[in-house]
Order: sequence, then C-alpha cells, then structure tokens
Amino acid sequence: MPSFKSVCLRWEIRLLRPLFDRISINAIRVLQDKLGVIGAKSSKTAFKCFSINGFDACFADPAGMQSGRVILYLHGGAYISGNIKYALGFASKLAAETNQRVLCAAYRLAPENPFPAAVEDALAAYEYLLDNGYDPGGISLAGESAGGGLAFSLCLKLKEKGLPLPRAIVGISPWVDLTMSGSSYKTNGAKDPVLSEKGLRRAAEFYAAGRREDPLASPLFGDLSGFPPSLIFAGGDELLLDDAKELARRLEGMGGRCELVIEEGLWHAYALFKLPEAEKALRKISGFLWQ
Repeated sequence: MPSFKSVCLRWEIRLLRPLFDRISINAIRVLQDKLGVIGAKSSKTAFKCFSINGFDACFADPAGMQSGRVILYLHGGAYISGNIKYALGFASKLAAETNQRVLCAAYRLAPENPFPAAVEDALAAYEYLLDNGYDPGGISLAGESAGGGLAFSLCLKLKEKGLPLPRAIVGISPWVDLTMSGSSYKTNGAKDPVLSEKGLRRAAEFYAAGRREDPLASPLFGDLSGFPPSLIFAGGDELLLDDAKELARRLEGMGGRCELVIEEGLWHAYALFKLPEAEKALRKISGFLWQ
C-alpha cells in the first residue's frame, strides 16, 4: 500500500502535469532543473565538474567513497530537458547511499541535438571512464526515464563497437520503447501524475522522428543477449509500466539476469522523490551494486 506521504505528494504533482503539455521546451527545462536543485543534493557528497567532448559532466564523490567503483548516471527528461544541476540532484543521493563515485553526464538535448546525440555522449562518458583507468568490472550504469533507456542503448552501442560491457545496470522507470506500444500508456493515462502520453509523443518526435524503432533509440527492440545483470524499477500506476515489464521479459528471454521491482500505487520515477518507497529503492540499488 502506498505511504501516506506518497498519497499526498501525488495530488500536489498532479496539479503541475497539465503545464508540461502546453508550455515551451525552454519552460519545461527551467522547471525540471529547479526540481533537481530542490530535490537533492546530499551534504555527504563533493562535486568535481568538467566537460567531456563539449557537454557538461560532474563527479559526485561521497564522504565514504570506495575506490575502484563508479556509477555512470544518465538523467531523465524525455531527451529534451535536464542539465548538470538537475542530474546532480539524484546523483548525490545515489553516491551517498552506495558509497560509490558517480559520474553525471549531461548529454546533449533534442530538438537541437536529435538522435543519436544522446547515445554518442553516453558512449563518450563511458570511454572517458575507461581512458581514466576504470575497469569495466567496476563500472555500473544507472538512469531514470529517458536516462534509463539510454543506459540500455549504451550497452547496445558498446556491443556494436566491441567494447567491454559494464558490471551492472539500474533502470528506474526506463523509457525503452519510443514507439509507445505498451498498453499501460492508455490504461495508466489517468493514474500517472507525472507523465502524459501527449507529452511523451511530442518528445519522441523531437528526439527520434522517423527513427523511433531504431534499437539505439528504443533498446527494447535490440539484441539484449550478453547484457550485465539488471535491476529495474517501475511504479504500478505509471505510463511506462509495460516498458519495464517487457524489458525484463526480453532480458530474461535472452539469457540475462534481471530483477523487476514494481511499487504498486506509485508513479513514474518515484525513486527520485522524497518518499519512504524511494528510500527503500535506494537501499536496494546499493545492495545490488555491491553484489
């Protein structure tokens, strides 16, 4: 059963959702970036910011950092919003909970930089870690929403280039099907206080018009064999529920190890909010990444 805090927060968030279907991309970006600043930075982390191939990047280093491990975190925002300040919000929580260094990659955004720009930047961030001495066995990927889908797209790109795959993947409400074929886009349309089908279709066109079925845009349609162990979270009331379910099914069907966690009564990317259910998810992520 959803916590009392999540029930209250749902109604607060619901008031904002109609705005995202009507306002400009620039306004969406401003709102999302403010959410990151409000949501998150942990006092237990320090930040070292720089650039990789022209896009912003930043390390979030926890006070109790364990050497040799790093998480490449790819933020959400439907490929059209989210900057480094937004990314550092959840990244700082992730670093503090796991005691692992987190590299945030603020990949280029659509429509200015459409597909495959985000995949190229994710690859550049991963190669940066390899070039700076990190062993693939010590690198994990994590991302929410579009960033969760991008983590799986990145693994497809690594396979294509013959590069070593990471240790593990954590996908929080991953958007892995930009064709939006799952039935939950309809059945949960009135339940998810965060996402709307109309808004997602607009974003998918901005990012990958005419190429939404490309596996690097929609990794659900790719060859997922040989992928590292995956931990996937979804809210029972979210639009992307079927994305998560089908991704887990295909990973397991291709011989992979995958755990799917569905939090009934919760919404898209619930793990990023200040909720008891999010705290539980973070503890689970930490345990998974230290296996």
